Amino acid sequence: MKKLFYIFLLGSSFQIKAQTQLFVPDTITGPNYNLTMHQDSVQFFPAGKKSYTYAFNQYKYLGPTLIFNKGSNVNITVNNQIGDTTTVHWHGIHLPSKWDGGPHTPILPGGVWNPQFTVMDNAATYWYHPHFHMKTAEQAIKGAAGLIIVRDPIESALSLPRKYGVDDFPLIIQCQQYDANNQAMPLGMQDSIILVNGGRASHGYTVNANFPAQMVRMRLLNASGERSFNFGFTGNKQFKIIASDGGLLNSPVTTDRIRLSPGERAEIVIDLNAMNGQTLHLMSYASELAMGIQGGPTMPMPVGSPPMDSPLNGIDFNIMQITVVPQTTNAVTTIPSSLTTNVSYLPSQASVTRTVRFTADSAMVMDGPFYFNGNSFDMMRIDYEIPLNNIEIWKIVNETMVAHPFHIHDVQFFLIDRNGNLPSAEESGRKDVVLVPSGDSVMFITKFEDFADTIIPFMYHCHILMHEDDGMMGQFIVKPILTGIRKTDINNTFLLYPNPATTELHIELKNNKVSSYQITISDITGKIIYKDKNSSIINASDFTKGMYVLEIEQDGNYYHEKIMIE
Repeated sequence: MKKLFYIFLLGSSFQIKAQTQLFVPDTITGPNYNLTMHQDSVQFFPAGKKSYTYAFNQYKYLGPTLIFNKGSNVNITVNNQIGDTTTVHWHGIHLPSKWDGGPHTPILPGGVWNPQFTVMDNAATYWYHPHFHMKTAEQAIKGAAGLIIVRDPIESALSLPRKYGVDDFPLIIQCQQYDANNQAMPLGMQDSIILVNGGRASHGYTVNANFPAQMVRMRLLNASGERSFNFGFTGNKQFKIIASDGGLLNSPVTTDRIRLSPGERAEIVIDLNAMNGQTLHLMSYASELAMGIQGGPTMPMPVGSPPMDSPLNGIDFNIMQITVVPQTTNAVTTIPSSLTTNVSYLPSQASVTRTVRFTADSAMVMDGPFYFNGNSFDMMRIDYEIPLNNIEIWKIVNETMVAHPFHIHDVQFFLIDRNGNLPSAEESGRKDVVLVPSGDSVMFITKFEDFADTIIPFMYHCHILMHEDDGMMGQFIVKPILTGIRKTDINNTFLLYPNPATTELHIELKNNKVSSYQITISDITGKIIYKDKNSSIINASDFTKGMYVLEIEQDGNYYHEKIMIE
């Protein structure tokens, strides 16, 4: 097993550039995956305190790359050793909501979570990270993240670079802000420390990657808390985009720029065939980003607002140096002109169009809070109930002064409109994150299929983590198609209070004719934690904080209600 290492220049004087080789995380292949999230520390700075971090398994920062195969059954054990409640979300993966890792499935300190599901996704680059409400930014930017690579027969049959760490490289790129004690700031809007796979790549530091003189695949993930990158190469060298968030494009797209907001991924291939011995840089051409996109030129701020003037805003800067080394054996020197066949749903197939508006308290708000349709996130509120197999159009409208990357769980979608125009070629594939600049609107179409759960919802949210934690998030359930099942509203027969509860939960009968009933309380994994008959007061003082499902059975009728213990 490779060991994670970082090379930093230490000492009181820091005059020359410190260079470290690109670290490539190890891979774990299935069907069994063991992940232990733990506390650690890294000396990111040449002097002063180490930065406290979170990581998975043997690493000090980030975690291993998980390799999934489409159609396989995976069994994941997550062990929480960070001393705080967390979750692990499998970003972009299509799976049941109880295994999605959203805020309704907490892993308590010292606890173990065991999601098991069948991989249904196309070959692409996905990732995993915490998703506990109001702690996502703090935990993710400290390093609790890693890549997932899904492989499938269609992608495997293509002549593409595929040798992990040889001609196929994972690149987790982050921009962070640290305080005077060298600790990561989850709400930092003056971020200027670039990390590439956990190696520092700014302020006198350089990460160098040795890429062979052939076709090289780069799996780009923007894992920053807020910054968007406008990726390109020195000399405006062209490259080909072969995949977006959820899989291959129909054909490679030749370009010299690709903009990725937080949470977005892209797979690109660069032709280094004739460049042995040369160097070039992966860059962010942020001077080309529009004002309002975090990473573009700094916007004028109202008096009293927190500073947002990162020195990287609106300028072009290096992210990683690439040194071209000799070609490997059996090198891929060309790639196909056709990759796959993505077929989007037709707008005429959609049964509903939903509109989600990004709003704020006023037009001058730059740092939040931001809302969806004027609402801040509420764990107990379901924003949309979606029938299983619905094909829907979602229209996303940004009425704020800043750009927001919109992410939806459960599904991959196809963009069908951006400001009244067809999406660009690089946005024509399957996606789960889309950046919506100020004043813009986008429309996408998707199908909510395979998984239904009336208790545990899926999330949709801004992937600027500070915005998400501050309430820019909503949730939906996918409802099963029910036939021949009796369903009765609990409010017509029983009175349940308080909800949320702390120490006691009261049940009162509205119907005096009801004499006997069975009470069952289950946690979100389905485990029964309480069962009794005819109780009017339930002692909840020993219940762990979180969400539960209350079921009352009376004369063959079943009454269900979600309850929250605080």
